[in-house]
Amino acid sequence: MKKTLLTKALAPTAVAFVACAFGSLAMAAETKKEPWQLAQETEVWEPVPPVVSAPAKGVPSDAVVLFNGKDLNQWESVNGGAAAWTLGKGAMTVAAGKGDIRTKESFCDVQLHIEWKTPTDIKGADGKLLEGQGRSNSGVFFQERYEIQVLDSHNNKTYPNGQAASVYKQTIPLANATRAPGEWQTYDIIFTSPKFDGDKLAKPGYVTVLHNGVLVQNHVEIQGATEWIGKPSYKAHGCAPIRLQDHGNPVSFRNIWLRKL
Repeated sequence: MKKTLLTKALAPTAVAFVACAFGSLAMAAETKKEPWQLAQETEVWEPVPPVVSAPAKGVPSDAVVLFNGKDLNQWESVNGGAAAWTLGKGAMTVAAGKGDIRTKESFCDVQLHIEWKTPTDIKGADGKLLEGQGRSNSGVFFQERYEIQVLDSHNNKTYPNGQAASVYKQTIPLANATRAPGEWQTYDIIFTSPKFDGDKLAKPGYVTVLHNGVLVQNHVEIQGATEWIGKPSYKAHGCAPIRLQDHGNPVSFRNIWLRKL
């Protein structure tokens, strides 16, 4: 009787010992793995990224070409009808008074490449030097609301949150990388659209801008729709067109393409 009780009392201990022994053996086996076997444990094989060819000069294979220098088929006037800007020498130029133009297609998150040039003549009709916001003003609007400023900011003083490559009236660029008038400028922009839960903002928009290869906006938060007067704010919306501004100045654009993200 006493022997039976002792056996029962020792049983749990024996089970625990056996479990511990097996655990130790497993750990020992683990330590015996070759380095390449251990390395395999952190390899992730899915999903496989799609192949995108990206030539040194040209357009990525998965890009949407918005302007190829030949026609304005991808654009329309915000006032209705065809885009009425001027075509010539592989570029399109703002036709003052014809109004803004926008893409016929709507977009959400994108990588946008766009090149622009301001005129070499920086004097007004009265012969006086144009200054500040009056010198070759335009803008690139994402979802028709959020503006990256286009301006001749070469030796041209203005409020910094309104100079070239600013998120207009919101974020000052990290540097002024503007080339001289008459030279082509490049914007490469990563735009992450705001997200909404019904009428409420769930997540703000963000933008990264490289101006002529120089990082000038580093994943900055967009505070709301661009406003000339007053503070920016958000109103719920979906995907929307890219818009280029007619500010009355003959700014030219070329080589416009984007990738949907």
